[in-house]
Amino acid sequence: MALRSVRFKQVDVFTSRPFKGNPLAVVFDADGLDTAQMQGIARWTNLSETAFLLAPTDARADYRVRIFTTQGELPFAGHPTLGTAHAFLASGRQPKTPGRLVQECGAGLVELAEKQAIGQDDEATRAWAFAAPPATMTPLPEARYDALRAALRPDAIDFDAAPCGVDNGAPWLVVRLSSAQAVLALDIDYEALATVAASVGAQGLAAYGAHDANGPATFEVRCLMTGLGKGEDPVTGSANAAIAMLLAQQDRRPGNRYTVRQGTAMGRDGRVFVDYDDAADKIWIGGASLTVVDGTIELA
Repeated sequence: MALRSVRFKQVDVFTSRPFKGNPLAVVFDADGLDTAQMQGIARWTNLSETAFLLAPTDARADYRVRIFTTQGELPFAGHPTLGTAHAFLASGRQPKTPGRLVQECGAGLVELAEKQAIGQDDEATRAWAFAAPPATMTPLPEARYDALRAALRPDAIDFDAAPCGVDNGAPWLVVRLSSAQAVLALDIDYEALATVAASVGAQGLAAYGAHDANGPATFEVRCLMTGLGKGEDPVTGSANAAIAMLLAQQDRRPGNRYTVRQGTAMGRDGRVFVDYDDAADKIWIGGASLTVVDGTIELA
């Protein structure tokens, strides 16, 4: 059987230090692959997501991407969006507009821009950010609050910020807890959580809580998956976009910019920044990325 070699990168996303963020596999020149082949490769990489770079079908886009978990395809996901942008540029390809990228994916066109960011060592740097795609919001009915308490176990849910399903292509149940410490102390009943999340069409929990004023970030975030896969996701762009949109909708956003730490409970140190661009009516979700593995793979 004849094989063809294509470029392959494994990118660490939402970190400036190797092995501290969320890894993403990126397969280049994937136009000749069908859905079954892409799904097979995603199962083989065994990462939370694998991205496949294709030629765009929309003239406005720089590239097209299809995103797969080990279980199925996603129309949009945040860390694959940033990781694919990094891989595209690191391969020597150029954006149509300097400092801007447009990604075509199952959710439509997603705009990316280069922004000012702060890394893990408090150094100023430039990093890419994506404009949060439109989302639908489904408040969790109050009749489900006791079930949510039982699923999360700690009595630390801040119901003043009503829990809500937010679907921006990746559906999350967003829940605010009383503190960052409460987020890190979560003890999850996954079966019960899956039932509660499904009641608002969500496939996972995005829990967040505020750090103290001198803490490492504005919020601590954890994302627990209940749909396409089980377990915890290290650092999650779509969930942070969902949280940012809900904060704005509930009039609870902490200024025009804030930061997030995620992955702490897994021994990671992911960092996300969120910018509210009121003039353009956009919310930017960004973070650093770096290449960890660079080479080729053989495709049938």
